[in-house]
Amino acid sequence: MSTYPDVSNGSEATVPHTVPQQRRRPAPVGPQDAPRWQRRFSIAVAVGDLATIAIVVATCVLMGLTGEFAADRARLGTGLIAAGLLVVALPICRAWDGRVLGQGSAEFVRLGQAVLLADIALAFGGLALLVNSSREWVFLLVPLTGAAMLVTRFALRKFLHRARVRGRGLLPVLAVGSEEAVSDLIAHTRRDPCFGWRVTGVCTPTGAGTGGGYGVQGVPVLGDLDSVPALATQGAHGVVAVCRAPGWGPARLHRLAWDLEGSSTELAVDPGLMEVAGPRMHISPVDGMPLLRVSEPRFTGVTRMIKHSADKLVASLILLLTAPVFVAIALAVKLSDRGPVFFAQERVGTNGRTFRMLKFRSMVVDAEARLAELARSNDGAGPLFKMRRDPRVTAVGEVLRKYSLDELPQLLNVLSGSMSLVGPRPPLPREVATYAVDARRRLLVRPGMTGLWQVSGRSALSWEESIRLDLRYVENWSVALDLLILWKTFGAVVRSRGAY
Repeated sequence: MSTYPDVSNGSEATVPHTVPQQRRRPAPVGPQDAPRWQRRFSIAVAVGDLATIAIVVATCVLMGLTGEFAADRARLGTGLIAAGLLVVALPICRAWDGRVLGQGSAEFVRLGQAVLLADIALAFGGLALLVNSSREWVFLLVPLTGAAMLVTRFALRKFLHRARVRGRGLLPVLAVGSEEAVSDLIAHTRRDPCFGWRVTGVCTPTGAGTGGGYGVQGVPVLGDLDSVPALATQGAHGVVAVCRAPGWGPARLHRLAWDLEGSSTELAVDPGLMEVAGPRMHISPVDGMPLLRVSEPRFTGVTRMIKHSADKLVASLILLLTAPVFVAIALAVKLSDRGPVFFAQERVGTNGRTFRMLKFRSMVVDAEARLAELARSNDGAGPLFKMRRDPRVTAVGEVLRKYSLDELPQLLNVLSGSMSLVGPRPPLPREVATYAVDARRRLLVRPGMTGLWQVSGRSALSWEESIRLDLRYVENWSVALDLLILWKTFGAVVRSRGAY
């Protein structure tokens, strides 16, 4: 109620005003296993960080890096101050936020920000107070502590990922959108369980599933778009993921966000415009209205020159390190049937130029001549020819293909400049002949030994999925993305995922 003077008669009148109140957090309803996992993991990360900081400080004392306590109290005091600054900086930079822990690079970015903040604060404090002992902490021990926390967090993340692959620690997701968009989201979350989402319910414009059924890819349809607010606030879902849907505009999205205020349910929105991310996306407000600006992709310039130089340097180092393996594989291939060691095949590279791609021979010598008779047994997608049990593969070749060792000679292609370490899959000329206009954008960059297709399923992908992954790489290339793909390639090769 609000009281103010009544200007008509000079007396005071009481006039009711309805003021929107922020919703209180509702009582939990339904399965709470995933949120409990999220809380426990956040606590584990925080305890791991604090333990790492304590261990580093204690180790420095024991090793004499901070000096004897009785002889040099200043150095030990600087170490304790550095530890205290790190403890304060971690929550300030939201490095313990459960929403970013366990997947993506945001967790490590925030950890780096916290370490940098503590380091800068210690440097300015040491400079202002003329404390000489601060230098070893600023330039060595604080960064070392940050690296140790990074290793601890990575180990915890791997533990969480193993649990998620087994179906534990997943957030239940209510997917909202058209049948096609929701189906796409379900496929992505199932292919990447380490992200931590499991779609447990769907809301579509018609309230029906694909083909007029009651589900989408086995996930039940719980209602139409009008039933989303009621379902979202029941507490049975940890995330409401809004995909593309006709009739779902900004007003409805705002109302849903307001309905979720104070609840433990997170709102995720798919822009649904184009698969562009990273450095090409910029948000610019125009008179308070946010606009998503997309800059032009760059296929030349300094960063590309750096990429090509790094490709050749890393390829040279890998060749030197794997030289004994290289020789051993060559001998095994040669001794298996006395045929040639290498298999050279014409592929299409940058701007449509063809080149000879090298591989260790994994099939019989007359494999190409026998291709026509096996055409009916094709398990590949689109114009690709793949067989899960290809009779042309030799015993040695089967092992090489399982762990992608047959692709080692492509390092020579990288050194010659016809390929890159990371890029789109190198296509055959007959594949390029079937390309639509959009697929031809794959040819704007050098093909790679590995890429998004390699770490996302390899031969198990459909033709459309492999094309989309290659285009996503072309549109969003960055040094950070290359490093991430190289890191994930190691795991994909070791697990032989999608290889045949």
